[in-house]
Amino acid sequence: MTKTIAAVATPPGIGGISVIRLSGEKSFDIIERCFESKRKIDFTKGSRIYYGQIVDGDKKIDSVNVSIFKSPNSYTGEDTVEISCHGNSLLADIIVELLVKYGAEYAEPGEFTRRAFLNGKLDLTQAEAVADLIHSTTVPGVETAAKQLNGNFTDRLLQMRQELLDIASLLELELDFSEEGLDLIDRSVVVDKILKAVRFCSDLINAYTASEVCRAGYYTAVTGFPNSGKSTLFNTLIGRNRAIVSNIAGTTRDYLEESLYIKGLRITLADTAGLRDTDDLIEIEGIKLVESVIEQANLVIVLNDSTSGINTSDKLAETIRSRYKEKEVILIQNKCDISSIETTLSISAITGQGCEELKALIYEKAVKSISAMNDIMINSRHKQLLQSALSSLNDALSSINSDMENELIAIDIKKATNILGELTGESWNEEVLANIFSRFCIGK
Repeated sequence: MTKTIAAVATPPGIGGISVIRLSGEKSFDIIERCFESKRKIDFTKGSRIYYGQIVDGDKKIDSVNVSIFKSPNSYTGEDTVEISCHGNSLLADIIVELLVKYGAEYAEPGEFTRRAFLNGKLDLTQAEAVADLIHSTTVPGVETAAKQLNGNFTDRLLQMRQELLDIASLLELELDFSEEGLDLIDRSVVVDKILKAVRFCSDLINAYTASEVCRAGYYTAVTGFPNSGKSTLFNTLIGRNRAIVSNIAGTTRDYLEESLYIKGLRITLADTAGLRDTDDLIEIEGIKLVESVIEQANLVIVLNDSTSGINTSDKLAETIRSRYKEKEVILIQNKCDISSIETTLSISAITGQGCEELKALIYEKAVKSISAMNDIMINSRHKQLLQSALSSLNDALSSINSDMENELIAIDIKKATNILGELTGESWNEEVLANIFSRFCIGK
């Protein structure tokens, strides 16, 4: 990591300030060449802020604040400079180009956080929490990511890993005293410890869906036959006319998405094409897209036109339930303003009757979906590793039940501890790091 990197750390656009990051061994030399201040920078002392001008020779670029962080007391663990200029992305880009002119290189996505990991400032679960803290679209997601960034997940992983290492070590140590017939650890204690780790891994795996909801929001698909009122309901729930509404069946050819926030939870609604047999090629493509929407949905609303009969959409709802068994599917009766039918799930999308109750129902189901959260945001990498660790732990239990030698039991337990070490980054490879940090934004 000999190169010095630079990037804009704030989102593009216009605002109060833009922040440019500069990190690496040349950082102080570079800023000294393009920054003028009445107060000379003391590079021997970190955590100092200086006011002055970014200049390119005789040309003044902008009035800025420059923050100095001396290694190892910085985000990356390297000598770091942060420049706060006026909030114009063009201006920020000009300053970055100037830093590159004087010896820096453009940072890659996530490269600052990657350096923080490599320099021991963060472990991998904390580094991933940085991305979750930036991108989470719900209040619970932000709060959980903040706890994870502070090391909550790491502490629990390390504690569980150490307990497993302890029993594996005692099992191996017993081999040295096998001739004396000494038992250093009771098999029942070993089983209890392994079962505790099994529950730990299983609980985290089960929290994956909840984590995704906290990260990206609760995805709700509005489906049904043509002219059941899907687009009208979509517009009513989001509070504006976003979807085209028409008496002509098959108006919705693609699907639309919009989000609303209810008590800190992001609810994403998808208005889909009406489901029916048709020869219209464009409409057929729209109907195909409904399947992809349902596949990613947490909740599927089947909207029924109650004027055509209360049971008209029952078969459709059952078909969706049987095809997507893991999905929550609810049948809602629409057009109760012109129908004499009344059920507990009746609404009028056009008048708004019952729509606030429907919102409350969606929110209730969204809250229930995140109830498995355990102050930890599980991502696909975590889930895969936890499943592997769980498999090794179950192998260890099978070995115990089969009265196998301690050595074989210890091998399975240590395999699980090695996998848990991959979670925090005690062991890693370049491919894993590249995959994790490629999903970060540039400047983070």
